[in-house]
Amino acid sequence: MNAVFLAIVGIAFATAAVKQLFGPAVAPMPMDALGTAMLDAAKSSVTLALGLIGVMALFLGLMKVAEAGGLLVIIARLLRPLMVRLFPEVPADHPAMGAMIMNLSANVMGLGNAATPFGIRAMQELDRLNPHKGTATNAMVLFLAINTSSVTLLPTGVIAIRAAAGSTDPAAIVPTTLFATICSTTIAILAARFYSRFTAVPAAPSAAASDAPSDAASAEEPPAEPAPDTPPGYPAWVSALALACVVGMVPLTIFWGQAIAPWIIPGLMVGLLTFGALKRVNVYEVFVEGAKDGFEVAVRIIPYLVAILVAVAMFRASGAMDLLIQPLGAVTRLVGLPPEALPMALLRPLSGSGAYGIMVSIIDDPAVGPDSYTGLLVSTLQGSTETTFYVLAVYFGAVQIRRIRHALAAGLTADLAGVVAAVLICVWLFG
Repeated sequence: MNAVFLAIVGIAFATAAVKQLFGPAVAPMPMDALGTAMLDAAKSSVTLALGLIGVMALFLGLMKVAEAGGLLVIIARLLRPLMVRLFPEVPADHPAMGAMIMNLSANVMGLGNAATPFGIRAMQELDRLNPHKGTATNAMVLFLAINTSSVTLLPTGVIAIRAAAGSTDPAAIVPTTLFATICSTTIAILAARFYSRFTAVPAAPSAAASDAPSDAASAEEPPAEPAPDTPPGYPAWVSALALACVVGMVPLTIFWGQAIAPWIIPGLMVGLLTFGALKRVNVYEVFVEGAKDGFEVAVRIIPYLVAILVAVAMFRASGAMDLLIQPLGAVTRLVGLPPEALPMALLRPLSGSGAYGIMVSIIDDPAVGPDSYTGLLVSTLQGSTETTFYVLAVYFGAVQIRRIRHALAAGLTADLAGVVAAVLICVWLFG
């Protein structure tokens, strides 16, 4: 992100400087416009973050009630039969399986903060099964490919941003995000399996070597930890029925989305609070605890918003964005990807905060707004794609994987599938 941030600021300044020194004398002068855009963006980013506090507190409070009631465990039990078939090389009772299931369960509910610790733990446990330390196994690559494209039932963070930006229907992206993530996850699994044929794996170590690991390897590998508390899965037919229901939600939300959308947020609150009460959760206390986390998250992102929105504002005010986007946008516009959304589609695999800032700047722009086609598209892109380079760096870095094999190709293929699916569904519903 350092390189991206510096590049955006540097290119913007250089473009404005060239115009200031060699361009026609117009008012305002390029450097004046650049400075004004920087200050306005800094002010608006703080205003946006303050408006986000209440909405973020509401959604994280509800998610805390769901988590305390055991909703993640229920989803984990539904996923276990499917995971056993996807990862036949991982024993069903191994700690890696439990950690992967909990990670994907958190992603399904849009709980990114809860998903990351489980994901790192899963990589550590998968590395214990790895006979070639430093080289990614097929299971590691498949797990990361699914992780970067995980099916999302409720993109809570994006809904909160849309509500803070004044959207009349913040939950309109639920069906589009669900469709796009189902497509990207399916492609991620197929891509990981297909690319594995073209990335060689070292020959298996000899029995003597595997029975007597080196002192260095023993010193690097930490002792085993208890598995995450994941109960046995439901019968396979229950998981299949649940999966069919998720897939069935796509046409339901597509054809009756406008009628269903107004019910989503009120129904979510009533449903999760009722679920918590039935599970004997002290819903008020737990909700308040989660709301405190939401307040802290909203305040914590202010510096990131200021940095990214100021950089994006400089890039736009200097004219550098027009120089970059106009030739590409003329082509992508023909397939439903407007020039305004193109920077986000390109930046999303590289930088989550960068793409987040671009999304916020787009939907907060009065000329675009959160409920326009472009606003709905960038919101869907944010909820249905992942920062692939960041995920690979964090998860592989946690276990010192240096040879990532086909992980990057699988992740980027899933990202591309997510962008294509998001464009198709948004053109169909909102175009």
